[in-house]
Amino acid sequence: MQSNASPLRPAILIISETAFKDPATDKAGNILRETLKAEGSDKWTEPWIEIVPDDATRIQNAVRKWTDDEHNNANMIITTGGTGFAVKDITPEAIAPLIHRPAPGLIHAMLAASLEITPFGAMSRPVAGVRGKALILTLPGSPKGAKENLQAVLKMLPHACLQAAGADSRTMHTGGVKKLEEDAGVSTRSENVSIALPHHHHDHHHGHGHKIPQAHTKPEDRPPRSNDPTLGASQRHRSSPYPMLSVSEAVSVILERAPAAVTTSLPLSPAPANHVIASDIHALEAVPAYRASIVDGYAVMVPDKASQKHVGIKGTFPVAAVSHAQASSMPPPLVEGTIARITTGAPLPANANAVVMVEDTAVVSTTANGFEEATVEILTDAVEAGENVREPGSDIQLNSLILPKGTFITSLGGEIGVLAAAGIRTVPVFTKPRIGVLSTGDEVTDISDPIPLSGGQIRDSNRPSLLSLLQGWNLCSAVIDLGIARDTPPGSLETVLRSGLANHNLDIIVTTGGVSMGELDLLKPTIERSMGGTIHFGRVSMKPGKPTTFASVPIKDTVSGDRREKLIFGLPGNPASAVVTANLFVLPALQKMVGLGGKRGLERVMVRLEGRVKCDKARVEYHRVVVSCGRDGGLLAASTGMQRSSRVGSLASANALLVLPQREGWLEKGEMCEALMMGPVIGFG
Repeated sequence: MQSNASPLRPAILIISETAFKDPATDKAGNILRETLKAEGSDKWTEPWIEIVPDDATRIQNAVRKWTDDEHNNANMIITTGGTGFAVKDITPEAIAPLIHRPAPGLIHAMLAASLEITPFGAMSRPVAGVRGKALILTLPGSPKGAKENLQAVLKMLPHACLQAAGADSRTMHTGGVKKLEEDAGVSTRSENVSIALPHHHHDHHHGHGHKIPQAHTKPEDRPPRSNDPTLGASQRHRSSPYPMLSVSEAVSVILERAPAAVTTSLPLSPAPANHVIASDIHALEAVPAYRASIVDGYAVMVPDKASQKHVGIKGTFPVAAVSHAQASSMPPPLVEGTIARITTGAPLPANANAVVMVEDTAVVSTTANGFEEATVEILTDAVEAGENVREPGSDIQLNSLILPKGTFITSLGGEIGVLAAAGIRTVPVFTKPRIGVLSTGDEVTDISDPIPLSGGQIRDSNRPSLLSLLQGWNLCSAVIDLGIARDTPPGSLETVLRSGLANHNLDIIVTTGGVSMGELDLLKPTIERSMGGTIHFGRVSMKPGKPTTFASVPIKDTVSGDRREKLIFGLPGNPASAVVTANLFVLPALQKMVGLGGKRGLERVMVRLEGRVKCDKARVEYHRVVVSCGRDGGLLAASTGMQRSSRVGSLASANALLVLPQREGWLEKGEMCEALMMGPVIGFG
């Protein structure tokens, strides 16, 4: 925890291709440093400054250095540049996944300051929030714009940084909002904005009697809004307090929070199936370990064509030995002028250098008992040295790489067979997480309940669907049915969540229902208020699935006693929404946790539409379709019909999600569109 009296450490990250190549061209860094010094009083130390190009990895590495390294921790990180609409402007996309707790109020304050100066202030895409104990703000690349944005919020930033660093909020807020304003040197203006905006005066009356809309109450005088379910419907949030993320932003947040894969070792058979290999595996034994025959026939000594020492191969020879594939020892060496009967896979006798197929021979005489050939005629002289012989290591060489890290060991047997052949007894793999599935709601009735439905009751279809889906992915060591948690207080949902995470030693819980804005939508308040967890996002710009929620909660490990962060996916209660969002959000988290680092969700393919489909101008829509293989080899997509999120039937035959772009109008029959494959492509359409 940082003392209120200690100066805070700022860091300035300049994001510019030009300045990276020639630091002398940068102007924003010095202006921001001077602004902190001149207007930040004695609250800030000399800032760290670094310049990086417009590269997401370089940007993120610089930020992580200042937030995640305890020896280099900054209290505040300001970036400048890359927040516009140019192709290279990727700062928001690089910073947003790093944010643990968004700060939309600071974004609004900076945009309000810019819009007082120019309508083009709306063209900036700022990001603000907290990562770890550091506050992060993205400012425009223009020195003037960067300074104005910083000035708009600068006086509140020490307060925010102290809270983020762990200062006691109760002590800091003693005296109320007025005291905070006095300490920060700001005051409530007539426009009811309690931030220190730059004073740029514009007359908006123009003689029309029109003026800026103005609230007539102060924030502290208004009725409280809360997510506390005990306060009643009249005092709960009237709209969601959580910022709306895009699907890609939501996935980035999930991957940032999902724990890294953990390595273990498993015996070869049959445990490693459906696991991911944790490190490169090299052959401990060559395959084959000896020279072996690839046909049934006779091992021979083919003469060297350059030498007249050996007799020709065509002719009649005594059979001196027999070499079987199941032999536990090598056959005796072959003596010149003799041959040895040999079966497929059997080792060649020493001195033999080829095998004549049985089809190219004839039995001349047998042994006294008539069971074995005594002499055999070879009918051809065309056999060459090395023919029909598999050399040592020709399949797998000793110490060669047989399966690289990240390989998924399927249950089809191929990978297991290669490992066994190469002498691998234990396999390094990544552990698989344990996951639980929970339905919520007083209206939800289990399928096992024999009592007929009444009133507003519904059968629980979500839990069976999700249990089947998760088991089918083969990415979890256990998929636990947690049943149904009731809405009615007290504590039913919290009890089930805690029990599942602790008693079942779960890494993830997937819930359905209770994530909207109703008075009995209890998941978010239960996580935040009762379990000390964090809601990382509570809304996603998608259809279906808008109220999808992702959170983490600290739970004490029953074995080590240490607190571990467990993940909770709060999926919508409508059946189609639940399955769609599980595929889009739960799957990438599991892929990361089992070591499939290169995988990020469902496979993406391009499909041709078999009918026209309407788009949504407000959100990207994930439309359930059946993808089949066309006669020309291309992929065809047919809608499963009406797409209402509560319609279970739209899922029954769907094997893919059509990603409809956010726009007005239709995609016409025959047009191409991206689809996410939930299952295998069916036969010819």
